[in-house]
Amino acid sequence: MATASILPRDNLSDEAALAVRNMIVDGRLGAGARINEVHLARQLGISRTPLREALSGLEQEGAVTGVARLGWFVRPLTLDEFRQIYPMRALLDPEALRLAGLPAPDRLARLRTLNDRIGHARDADAIIALDDDWHRLLIAGCPNRVLLELIDQFIRRTRRYEIALMREGRNVAAATANHDDIMAALEAGDLAAGCAALRKNLQTGFAPIAAWLAEREETGT
Repeated sequence: MATASILPRDNLSDEAALAVRNMIVDGRLGAGARINEVHLARQLGISRTPLREALSGLEQEGAVTGVARLGWFVRPLTLDEFRQIYPMRALLDPEALRLAGLPAPDRLARLRTLNDRIGHARDADAIIALDDDWHRLLIAGCPNRVLLELIDQFIRRTRRYEIALMREGRNVAAATANHDDIMAALEAGDLAAGCAALRKNLQTGFAPIAAWLAEREETGT
């Protein structure tokens, strides 16, 4: 296994989750592999406590599976799983936006700023994190907290798929253009059009990731 950089000290569990997620995405931790906590903690330059916190979070994302007395195992990226989880966002997010109503001007300004940052970001992890922040901010006014929690769960579950594709340099321009369409509709006071544009945005991401996964499974990579 290749040696990773020593992690920053700011938030060790979050940084460890990011590092391990990327190891899974790029194949350094292969599908089905058992994670050796001692070796991985040493490799990352951290103790096992923040590593276990990171692995627990990654289990919630569906990236790893914890088995009692055996440890943690890497879950594969599969087209079947992706087909089950990704379309849910196109159903849930527009409803959250409808319930939230038209964003106030200050929130729209923050959304514009975030979208600009997405367009200028070059690191896949940063792009996905900013995109997640953008979507959370868009629907933050939704009064249904259970709905927001469900959306947050699906954001976490799809993250490793989106990062895998984004690392190949695909889909950034389409995402920011879709965001522009959503904001333009909302700035015009057309909530229904904004919800429809949001649904389109979330559906647009499906085809390229599904194609990437199908190609990956066909070639066995």
